Amino acid sequence: MKAGAVDFLTKPVEAAALLEAVDVALQRARSRRETEEKKANVAMRIDRLTARETQVMHLVVSGLLNKQIAADLGTVEKTIKVHRGRMMSKLGVRTVADLVRLVSGAETMHGGIGPKSNYD
Repeated sequence: MKAGAVDFLTKPVEAAALLEAVDVALQRARSRRETEEKKANVAMRIDRLTARETQVMHLVVSGLLNKQIAADLGTVEKTIKVHRGRMMSKLGVRTVADLVRLVSGAETMHGGIGPKSNYD
């Protein structure tokens, strides 16, 4: 009976029980809205990446060095540094640890994002 319901109240409803159920429902709605806003923000930031920046992002998160990423993508290390810098800037992260947290959270929320590398 409680599939999705906050509580099951029987008549006559006590005022305290009703107020508590309403409070719980409001807290859940607030939490759900905050989660949805975070999801939308992360998705928007990731959507701003180019296809190449997305590839670089996945390779960085998988722990590869710039030199290894360049070899995997058939380009030079300097180009990877440029893509990596732009990707980090667009995502609003400063460290690889922050990037990993962001991507892990996005994959949890969306079930995976963008193309992955041969190393996955």
